[in-house]
Amino acid sequence: MAYFPATQFGAIQWDKALIDKYDTRGPRYTSYPTAAQFVPFSAEDYSRCLTQVKARALEPLSLYVHIPFCQDICYYCACNKVVTRKTDMAETYLGYLEKEMALIHQQIGDKRKVTQLHLGGGTPTFLTAGQLTRLVHSLSRYFQLTESATREYSIEIDPRTVSRDTLALLKGLGFNRISFGIQDFSPDVQQAINRINSFKMVSGLVSAARDYGFAAINFDLIYGLPKQTLENMQHTLEQVIELKPARIAFYNYAHLPDRFSSQRAIDRMTLPSAEQKLDMLNMISRMLTDAGYLYIGMDHFVLPDDELAIAQQHGRLQRNFQGYSTARAHDLIGLGMSSITCCHGFFAQNHKQLDQYYAALDAGMLATEKGLEVNEDDLKRRGAIMPLISNLKLSFKEWNRQFNDDFIHYFAEELEKLQPMQADRLLEITATGIEVLPAGRAMIRNICMAFDAYHDADSGRFSKVI
Repeated sequence: MAYFPATQFGAIQWDKALIDKYDTRGPRYTSYPTAAQFVPFSAEDYSRCLTQVKARALEPLSLYVHIPFCQDICYYCACNKVVTRKTDMAETYLGYLEKEMALIHQQIGDKRKVTQLHLGGGTPTFLTAGQLTRLVHSLSRYFQLTESATREYSIEIDPRTVSRDTLALLKGLGFNRISFGIQDFSPDVQQAINRINSFKMVSGLVSAARDYGFAAINFDLIYGLPKQTLENMQHTLEQVIELKPARIAFYNYAHLPDRFSSQRAIDRMTLPSAEQKLDMLNMISRMLTDAGYLYIGMDHFVLPDDELAIAQQHGRLQRNFQGYSTARAHDLIGLGMSSITCCHGFFAQNHKQLDQYYAALDAGMLATEKGLEVNEDDLKRRGAIMPLISNLKLSFKEWNRQFNDDFIHYFAEELEKLQPMQADRLLEITATGIEVLPAGRAMIRNICMAFDAYHDADSGRFSKVI
């Protein structure tokens, strides 16, 4: 067992025996119910549900825009994407995004201030300077974008697709947070995954981003990639620490070539073993903690003064389909192919194929394919899962107040399921609530699964919890 102390909210323990015991697959709980429970959901269903969003006219709003295009294929990728070098395809796509924005605007108006905006993909910086400008202007036409200093307007960036001038443009368009998809700095690993972005390139872009005054810079990395070793992983970590991004997401690579055809280009024999991946995880945790980062949960490390760390310390951290989030807006509207709208009482997901997305909008309809209207039990279980996975604790009193019910009575069976985990010191159940202990942070998904009424332990749909 290894223990790496930091602060109350940064401490983490990895215990191989416990990890082996709780080794299973499970959701990442970016929502509850998860997308696995989505059912056919029509444009009429979505339109009806959007009346709830319009009714909350004084509350802030969050927007997610999916840009599916990539210039090159990255072999590890499991995203919904379209690989092309034709920028005119993006021009067509922007036209359809504007059709969708207009339909959403008809439903909810533009009174709600957009306090959070995120462009994801694919590669959002596949768009040219003119296309990025067009997109932001379209968003400002149909939604109330804000210039407030408290806004969080972020964009995912492939370092290979941007220059200093691109970063200057993004800052001018109102983005204040950028997330670089690094994955790994080792040339051998980059060659194996077909994604070459040198440390020198990224270092120059980080320097430019700081010169332009971006509020925060994030890095996305992956462990478990082909040809990764402890030695080259250590070097990557040293380089990451040198650049000191505010947030680091270190995702676990899941090799599923039957589901994601691009992964078939990866030689399975070059992948690190489960034991080697655990050694990497231990090293990642130790080196980042020693460098001053706090482990807030799942695969995220942040600097102590980052908003996510502060939100967690005050019990206000949340999760949504973009991962951890501050509680600025509870309603998230998704725009674009495959995007997901996540609001209090429902979920709605757009078509995952371009032609179907286009056809729906050509017919003057919202491009919804799947979704779900949640019931009272869903809301109560969400009210248990989300505080645990976000803030590592759950107050029975707060849950009782929120749902006008008795937690201990309602979840008597689930509390019984948690007893073995309490015996293993993963968590502590008291008369007032549940607290996740340091050893339990690695198994937080297991803890949340106890409250999941839909989870099938034998399903191969989800990734391993470690």
